Amino acid sequence: MESPYSRKKFLKLLALSAAGISLSEKMISPLFSQTSGASKMLKRKIPKTGEEIPAIGLGTWQTLDVDPDPSSLAPLKEVLSEFLHTGGGVVDSSPMYGRSEEIFGILSKDFSDAERKKFFLATKVWIRGEAAGKSQIEASFKKMKADKIDLFQIHNLLDTQTHLKTLRALKEKGKIRYIGLTHFTTSAFAEMERISEKEKPDFLQIPYSIQTREAENRILPFAQEHGIAVLINRPFEEGGLFRNTKGKTLPEYFKEWDCNSFAQGFLKYILSHPAVTCAIPATSKISHLKDNMGAGLGRFPEGKERKVFLSNLLDAMD
Repeated sequence: MESPYSRKKFLKLLALSAAGISLSEKMISPLFSQTSGASKMLKRKIPKTGEEIPAIGLGTWQTLDVDPDPSSLAPLKEVLSEFLHTGGGVVDSSPMYGRSEEIFGILSKDFSDAERKKFFLATKVWIRGEAAGKSQIEASFKKMKADKIDLFQIHNLLDTQTHLKTLRALKEKGKIRYIGLTHFTTSAFAEMERISEKEKPDFLQIPYSIQTREAENRILPFAQEHGIAVLINRPFEEGGLFRNTKGKTLPEYFKEWDCNSFAQGFLKYILSHPAVTCAIPATSKISHLKDNMGAGLGRFPEGKERKVFLSNLLDAMD
């Protein structure tokens, strides 16, 4: 009898095994219930406080860095409105992202006070020196039109010790609520852990995707153990994952997980890890925003089911 596993499949299983995924758990996909999941946005708790935030956020890298003219602002306002309407909250920015903080501030003026309160504002300090850091942080408040910022992060671990002192003082004054560390490369994980062991930040922001899974081996377990919330950047590899899905159809299997697109599959796998608090894909297109937000609804694979989900997703991209 011909083996049901092709050479390509077998090699992929070996690769998954090398990444810590058991072949015995992977060989046969179990049957799943057809029952649809919840219709409300998934929320995750911030370990340090128990506060819940929506699990799908909105990044602003490149997408909000536009001129403040009506033709540029109109579609972005639509995106932010839909983001709130579909249960979003976390908006992540940085001085590194050009005019993104400023554009968010301009757009936010069109929302009511009640709507503005739904935003969980996150930004960063990205400069060397105490005086320069304080000046940049003050500018972020002004640009984002915010009296309080929920999460202030040290971008790419730049001058961490200096900025931690400033951010802690602002936290004591009630100007910020949480402090975090960020990086966009997996090579920084060891340093993030070393700093976190000593400084105990509230959040870490890291890269994680179905293609870049190093976080599963060390920093996500570390965050769970130390009670640190985790934001996920680059969930689509800056759009690179979609080059592998062009012209391909998502298999029926994923409908069992309330998953209607590759984008939702990529995000659902990330969010199915219990250490992940929120993923922050960036987009300026309303259709993409709606698709991304759909990933926060319905069922999510757990335990061994995650491994089957991942394998089927990788197969569908071949």
